Amino acid sequence: MRQPSSFFANVRPVLYLLAFMAFFFAVFHYSPSFPGKARPPIAIDPADYTAIDVVYVYDGDTIKLSNGEKVRFVGIDTPESSKNKKLLRDARRSGTAVDDILRMGHRAGVYTTSLLEGRKVRLEFDIERRDKYGRLLAYVYRVDDGLFVNEDIIRNGYAYPMTIPPNIRYAEKFRQAFRDARKDGAGLWQDSAFQSAR
Repeated sequence: MRQPSSFFANVRPVLYLLAFMAFFFAVFHYSPSFPGKARPPIAIDPADYTAIDVVYVYDGDTIKLSNGEKVRFVGIDTPESSKNKKLLRDARRSGTAVDDILRMGHRAGVYTTSLLEGRKVRLEFDIERRDKYGRLLAYVYRVDDGLFVNEDIIRNGYAYPMTIPPNIRYAEKFRQAFRDARKDGAGLWQDSAFQSAR
């Protein structure tokens, strides 16, 4: 009777090892989150942004698309057109009256509306695709004529450059457009409040 029990005593560790290996294989083979296992690519944004309708212009640098997405233009910043915390911060920092900023923000919004109302756009993305509010961050182009909207707004004097790394692809282009607008007295540069708002 001794022989069978010593046989099982010798075999038991091997059975445990085999069971552990089978469990490990099952976890590795069937779990998509197991480290080292190839995962299928995750579609962050399945929408097609090559030709999509603009349905609403919130202000000079933010629009809404027909799929419900809110888009913030990368690399530029127009004056605020509604009362919010940023408006108050901008007013405190620059010493510009809140009403002056709102007036300029309204004019910037009217300009952006004239560019995009009822138009189709194409979006180009940089490194970061969304901001902390969940808005898409994009370079916006009109589909029918290829107009680079971000650059046009700043070149025509309705925005300041706003470079936030890592989205810096067109930072120098926007700085040059800003210098040109300022030199030419374009858009809001005719308004003394805009000149002191930064």
